[in-house]
Amino acid sequence: MSVVNFEQGVFVDQASAGSELAVQVPGPAGELAAIVTRASAGGVLLGKGYVAVVCHPHPQHGGTMNNKVVTTLVRSYRDLGVPVVRFNFRGVGGSEGVYDEARGEVDDALAIVEWVSSVCSGSNLLLAGFSFGSAVAAAASFRLSGVLGISLAHLTLVAPPVERYSYDQDGRFPCSVCVIQGGKDELVDVPGVYRWVDGLESEVSLIRFDEASHFFHGALVDFKRSFVGELEGLFG
Repeated sequence: MSVVNFEQGVFVDQASAGSELAVQVPGPAGELAAIVTRASAGGVLLGKGYVAVVCHPHPQHGGTMNNKVVTTLVRSYRDLGVPVVRFNFRGVGGSEGVYDEARGEVDDALAIVEWVSSVCSGSNLLLAGFSFGSAVAAAASFRLSGVLGISLAHLTLVAPPVERYSYDQDGRFPCSVCVIQGGKDELVDVPGVYRWVDGLESEVSLIRFDEASHFFHGALVDFKRSFVGELEGLFG
């Protein structure tokens, strides 16, 4: 059995850099299935103490931690030299429990972050979510400091359905934010997202793909390139 350790900002064991390890993490409604992706050697953020957590889209519409937008985010962090944890919300795949309309899912995300922080003491957290997962990540971002005493370094919101969920608090987030949005998103109010971003008082960057749909079909290579460049500019 592989043993997960944390050393100089990287999840490591006997396996090579960039490999993956399936784990079960205790959650509020039972165990949560998760995958640790180790950082690639040579990434510009390697050894700088960053670790990322990624939240997947809606559980009742086929969303899992293996969604292709989620795995694109994972590969982006990995290639930057950042270890990543993605996980299934309660009731999805090997995760115990049942869907809880984003309330319990926020608790799931906090449980994953708490576990990551216990393994990666002193790490700088990068949090991301796609669609429904972005709403969960946004809600969790406001509870990290008060509930867990964890400082969030950066938040990424991909295709956020701002018309259906609460995101900011008085136009602010507890950290800098990157919003990634497709211009032909068929599931999200695109003009509403752009108006919302314009109204934020927090430091925010917007990456637009004007021809991309909700799932960024045919645009994921450019998505990864742009997102990696964004984080390199911020933290590299």
